[in-house]
Amino acid sequence: MATSSSPAMDRLVTSLKRLPGIGEKSATRLAYFLLSARPEVARELADAILRLQIDTVVCESCFTLSDRSPCPVCAGPGRDHGILCVVEEPADMAAIERSGGFKGIYHVLGGALSPIDGMGPESLRVGELERRVRAGGIKEVVLATNPTAEGDATAHFLADRLAASGVRLTRIAYGMPLGGDIEYADHVTVSRAIANRRALTD
Repeated sequence: MATSSSPAMDRLVTSLKRLPGIGEKSATRLAYFLLSARPEVARELADAILRLQIDTVVCESCFTLSDRSPCPVCAGPGRDHGILCVVEEPADMAAIERSGGFKGIYHVLGGALSPIDGMGPESLRVGELERRVRAGGIKEVVLATNPTAEGDATAHFLADRLAASGVRLTRIAYGMPLGGDIEYADHVTVSRAIANRRALTD
């Protein structure tokens, strides 16, 4: 697609293309929409993007993204602090919460093992997970990494690391589609996957 005659338009299209799932055509369409929109629409979007980083913090307990720390889930009443669900990203935690099928607490790893992408154990919050388990009070760790090659490898790695802890280790059931992401699954599928989790250790 040919570039526009406006350097400002080209700059915006280039910036929008950095977003996941946005190609040249979609970026150009969004850029022209913003150009023709009322000025307050563009200002609101720009302010929302700026405030996103300013007003978002990492939860000191589970490492999800929230507007406060500890986050509402960690600080919420009625949560079972004996069941810890390990997920790759904050979006996965949000998907499980939307399902309404889990009432424990979470641990966000910050990704999955992927040596080809330079993601080893040191890149994830594995040490923090081990410290939380060693601190006591955890009866079960639910390994809810994505059902992908990387997610499975991460789950098995964590199971090996936590095997000596004595806690019950479970893996979410394959109600999740193979190769899929928890973030994009419907709430019924996520709920069934959590409910039908299987034991990795006796």
